[in-house]
Amino acid sequence: MARAFLFVLDSFGIGGARDAARYDDLGSNTLGHIAQFCAAGAADRAGLRSGPLKLPNMSALGLVHAAQMACGEYPAGMPVPERVFGLHGAASEVSKGKDTPSGHWEIAGTPVMFDWGYFPSEGDAFPPDLIEAICREADLPGILGNCHASGTDIIASLGEEHIRSGRPICYTSTDSVFQIAAHEQHFGLDRLIALCQTVRQLIDPLNIGRVIARPFVGETPATFQRTGNRRDFSVLPPEATLLDRLVEAGRTVHAVGKIGDIFAHQGISRVIKANGNDALMDATLSVLDDAGDGDLVFTNFVDFDMLYGHRRDVPGYAAALEAFDRRLAEVHRKMQPGDLMLLTADHGCDPTWRGTDHTRERVPIMGYGPGIAPRSIGVRDSYADIGETVAAHLGIARGKHGRSFL
Repeated sequence: MARAFLFVLDSFGIGGARDAARYDDLGSNTLGHIAQFCAAGAADRAGLRSGPLKLPNMSALGLVHAAQMACGEYPAGMPVPERVFGLHGAASEVSKGKDTPSGHWEIAGTPVMFDWGYFPSEGDAFPPDLIEAICREADLPGILGNCHASGTDIIASLGEEHIRSGRPICYTSTDSVFQIAAHEQHFGLDRLIALCQTVRQLIDPLNIGRVIARPFVGETPATFQRTGNRRDFSVLPPEATLLDRLVEAGRTVHAVGKIGDIFAHQGISRVIKANGNDALMDATLSVLDDAGDGDLVFTNFVDFDMLYGHRRDVPGYAAALEAFDRRLAEVHRKMQPGDLMLLTADHGCDPTWRGTDHTRERVPIMGYGPGIAPRSIGVRDSYADIGETVAAHLGIARGKHGRSFL
């Protein structure tokens, strides 16, 4: 049998989405614009990084070729390797959202073909009857926020009032999401988790994709900091995913990072939590030592999106990519005959784009394994081809969507 390792670089889009204009994202390109800034010296930061974007390992797996397929241009300042060692291509999203669940579910062979519910972008985000129900069911004196906001900004502006009043900070974004920020000590982490579970039940009729717990610590705006105890409460995927099919076939799905939450713990055998890309890579490498024949190791590397894309931090995003690229050699050393590693993303989050939200982009596909011949797989019509490739590699029946590129 074989093993598969599926790594999602959260938000690492490569531009060129055929329907980008529909999402007001025409011209967005996460990799392309980061590389442009780096090549121009606009992503230099003392003590962090400098110069052109350096991703030699992913480039050797076909990243720059995938980028050229997606948007028609090679990333600025990045050498084009003479030889590529991996399967490489790009994929277009067919799901109707540019959010985390839509991207991950489609990667796992289940596109989202329905419309999510969203909260208004102007005025109060949440209807009065919903707020009343939340306060009644959770015994709250009220809420703060009730708007579209950046998570770090709203904690800085309302964190002290939250501590004084005991009212949680509730906000949303252009995604289908209800986010709740609360202090881990003053409000209590367990109480925040329970509140999110209550809200999850109350908003189910609104078809909102996720309720997210955003715990933080600190006593002043200068010291407030979100912790690694984030939890996502998602609705169930609309139909069985690759993960369900693997579990039904007796295989083990190792979910590293927030993968378990994204799939509402459906089709998950084992959850491994870690905070930050380095810790997520450490956890993944440890799981690779334990994974057996027929297993899937599925990791989301969240920092690209959460710390750098949404915060429009180009040098930080570039440095995080370079750090991840260096660590790929450690994965390579643990690979065995029969293994397949796939690198991809779930959407874009161009840190040079307007606003602070996700961007509609194609995503890269890079695949490598001992005995797997390198070649171009072109531009795929759906992320679902990734899940079907994993299914084919692991020898289980194909699903309803997508086709394997093996």
